This record gives sequence, C-alpha cells and structure tokens, in this order.
Amino acid sequence: MKPLRISPIRAVFEATRAVRTDSDLSTALQTMARIIADSLGFRTNAVNLYRRAWDDFCVETVHGNEEARAVLLGDSRAWSSWEPLLDERFLRRGAYFIPAGEFDWEASAGASYIPNFEPGDHPDAWLPDDALMVPMRSSSGALLGILSVDEPTSGRRPSDDELDLLVALTDHAALAVEGAQDAVRAETYRYALEQLLEVSSSLTATRTSKTILDAVARGIRDALGFDRVAVQLLDAETRVLQTAASAGWPAGSKHLRPLDLDQIERLFDPQHEIAGCFLLPNEFARARVSSDQVVYESVMNGSGPYAWNHHWLVVPLRDTDGGVIGVIWADEPRDRLLPSEERLQALRVFANQATAALASADQFAKLRFLADHDPLTNLLNRRAFVRDLDTEVARARRYRRPLALVVLDLDGFKEVNDRYGHAAGDAVLERVAAKLTSILRETDSAFRIGGDEFALILVEATRADACAVASRFGAALEADPDERVRALTASFGVALCADGVRRGDELFRLADEAMYEARRVNQRLHVAA
Repeated sequence: MKPLRISPIRAVFEATRAVRTDSDLSTALQTMARIIADSLGFRTNAVNLYRRAWDDFCVETVHGNEEARAVLLGDSRAWSSWEPLLDERFLRRGAYFIPAGEFDWEASAGASYIPNFEPGDHPDAWLPDDALMVPMRSSSGALLGILSVDEPTSGRRPSDDELDLLVALTDHAALAVEGAQDAVRAETYRYALEQLLEVSSSLTATRTSKTILDAVARGIRDALGFDRVAVQLLDAETRVLQTAASAGWPAGSKHLRPLDLDQIERLFDPQHEIAGCFLLPNEFARARVSSDQVVYESVMNGSGPYAWNHHWLVVPLRDTDGGVIGVIWADEPRDRLLPSEERLQALRVFANQATAALASADQFAKLRFLADHDPLTNLLNRRAFVRDLDTEVARARRYRRPLALVVLDLDGFKEVNDRYGHAAGDAVLERVAAKLTSILRETDSAFRIGGDEFALILVEATRADACAVASRFGAALEADPDERVRALTASFGVALCADGVRRGDELFRLADEAMYEARRVNQRLHVAA
C-alpha cells in the first residue's frame, strides 16, 4: 500500500483549523474534502448535506475529476434511497462499506458515479462498484449529511486505521456543518429580536389600531420569515373575524374574507399548541371547520417529517379576561420548514405586543373621545361646542354661507328627577340625546352644554330650517312612548350668523338670550333679532 500523502496528525490538525477559521460552509467543506483526499488518497469525495425541508440529501461539494463533478454536484436523493445503504451489515468502524455486488446501483434513484478503471489482482483490491460512506452527525446525533469517497489511489480497500481516520475527519466536517447551521439560526433569531424591539418601540408611539396591526404584520413577515400574514379582529356582535391588517397579500385578496370565530376556536386544540400558537396539520384543521372557513392553500411546502405541508398556523389574541378578540394567521414559511419552538415563541411575543398595544390604543381612543364628548349621552360636550362654534362662524363669514345656532333647555326635567330618581333622569337624557341626533343632518352637530341644556349647530341653515328642527324635536318629545319623556317640553332660542356676528361666543350669547326670552314670555321658540 502506498504511504499517505500527509500524516494523520497533520490531517486532523488541518481539519480542526478549517472548522475554526472558514466562516463560509462551502469553503470549509471543500477544504475538508481536499484534506481527506491528501491524507487518505481518495481521488473522489462528495459531501451530501441533509435538507430538512425536502427530507433528502443534496450533493454540495465534489472533490475529484470533472466527470464526477458533472454527474454528482447538485444531485439530490431522498432519504429513502440512502437508508438501505446505511444498513448495519455494511457498518465498519463507524463507516459504511458496500462491497461490489451487494447493492443494485442501477435500481437506485439519483445519480451514481462509477469510475472506469481496471481493478488490481490483490485480494483487497478496490472494485469500481465498491462504495464507502460516513454519516455526518451533530453533537446531538442528528444526521447532517453523508460523506462518500471513491477511487483510492492505493487501489485497495481501506484498512481499519484508514477508516478510523476517515471517521475522525468526517466528524470535523460535521462540526463545520453544525456550526454553520447554528450560526444561521442565531443570526435569524437575533434579527427577529431586533425586529421585535423595533416594532415594540414603534407601538409606543402608535395611536391607532390600524397602524399597530400593520406594524405587527410586517414585523412577523420580515423577522420570522412568513410571506403571508393576516391579522383579524373580532366583531363582538356577529362573532365574525374581520381582517384588520396584512402583510404579503395582494390588495383585496379574496383569501382575507371574514371568518366565523365559533368555528376557528375549534382549531385551538391543546395537543397542537406550542408556545401559545396552534400549529395544525392540514387534514386535522379541515376536519374541524367547514369548507367556507378554508382560508388558503400553501404554496411553499416541502416533504418529510420537518417540512411545512399545507399546515395551519393561528395565534389567538386575548383580552385580560382570556376572551378571544382576534387572531393572527401566518403562512408560507420561506424555508418551507415547520417553525421551531423558538420561532413560535417569537410569534407569540409579537401577538402579545399587538394585544397590549391594541388595549393601549383603545384606552387612548376612549380618553380622546371623552375629552370631546359627554360620557352619559355621548353627545359632544361644551369644550367641543366652543371650539366647533368658533370654526363654523369663521367658515360662514369667509364663504358668506348661512349658519344657525339652536340652544334649548328642557322644561320639567327637575320634576322627572324628583319623582323618578336620578337614574331615571339619566335614562331620559339619553333618550333625548338620541332624538336630537336622529332629526339632524350628517353635517349638523348636537351638544350637551349643561345639565339639561343642549345646543345644535346647523350649517348652511336658514331661520326656517332652524325653526323646522325645533318643531320636529318638540313633536318627537310629545310622541315618545315613555311617559317621562312625554312630560317634558323644551324652550328654544335661535340665532343666525348675521353680519354683526364675528365670533362664536357672540352667536351663543344671542341664542342663549333668545331661549330665555322664549321661556319668559311662555313661548316654545324665540329667534334673536
């Protein structure tokens, strides 16, 4: 047997250095293949890496002649084709040696390179149909790839010592693969955290539900690698989930139609829950809901036990009481793989951020509403009245358009309070407010400016228009089925924005004085001169 081109010690040293210094996996594998060729004298070496998304092995590196490279490089072979080769009957010192005649290579799926040479007459001569391969495993024992070697320069089958060295060098190649894959996962996780922090910081400055959910959908798409993301919120009255935001979907996509929460909740099965997310096989999900709830058919699917294959991934958004207020759908993973637990944990964090931000935005919206509205009647309050009246007076003067202000006071309301109590009085005020809004045009506004005092701003309204509004409201009180409301009457004061009126407070003073004049002379309505 010919001597080794480099010593085993030097081979292991160079392999260690390759693993530590080559940041690029392809370069590291090429270096490993060269070291194996130099130390053990195999002319052809091929590294087959396992692809989890497809459950197959793809030839990533070929060290050898051009014919071998042309046949093997880029070829893929399913795990089911490799499994018979890694049979225990072929196992020798951690490697698998398949002697010629023990395996039908022509019947095997995938490309095969069989060198063309005349074997020697030695009993241990290497034959063209001989094959030698070594599994590449991670530190946890998971199969990362397979190293295949062929055409020994010695012309003989390897000795035990050579197999031991081959297995040792393959272990170094496995370290390079595992390190590269760990680095990719770490970088992906780091990027997801950065995106999460960026989204979190933006949510603190966001004040609307729409912008919050848009940011969350984009964050999930960009950070977690799902090309289709949709956020749906619940309509509590209909129990229908309506799409509120999305990322990666074409505008107006039919796949974002409303869904029935009562059916979608059937997907929240504990056996399919991971980190607060529900990841379900397609057949299981379809069996739980009707056909009209099938949202989408995935395109980015793979094969094998680790692959995404039309799965459903849904994350419920819950309020502080645990009730569902919406859901997040994630689909089309770019890597075609089922998401890891870490990835689902990050998705759950995005969902939690969305829920918290929605609660904050809802609270902000309520506070902003209360700043301008009366909490009992939901009519605009006195603060809004002063602001809006100034605006409308300025607009009427600028464009020389009519403007009418009606101020009214309920007569008999004190008696209702005294007779029926304040709770009944509040209920009466709510009914009065509803009647006021029902008789107004969309361009008009109603305000509660005191206990039982109200004001109506009627844009582009004449004296006749204002009087007609007062008449309709008076008639509505008289026709109300509630005797407490029918017991009320109203005194109206009307003022028009004439040339002498320059500010809102001037117009209000005129209408207020007209209302008191109507009450003084026991009339229902008085118009300021």
